[in-house]
Amino acid sequence: MQLTAPASRRTGVRDTDGMAVASFILGLLGLLVLNLFLGPIAIVLASVALWRGTERRGRALLGLGLGVADLLVLAAFMEFDSTISWSF
Repeated sequence: MQLTAPASRRTGVRDTDGMAVASFILGLLGLLVLNLFLGPIAIVLASVALWRGTERRGRALLGLGLGVADLLVLAAFMEFDSTISWSF
């Protein structure tokens, strides 16, 4: 007797689409705050979404680019400030 229905392929695609959107949002937020944490998370989520074959490939690529930009912004501000954090 089976109590639950088997997981469909659509559930997996929806999960990867969610990861692509989350990577984009976290990468965008990372440009403003907590780029040390949000940048790598955005990179990992975008990479996993692309690896699993998301239908939102463009959004995942934007999330990947923004995650890398987060780390570049952090490195630039660390160079100018000589600290691990930055402020306005």
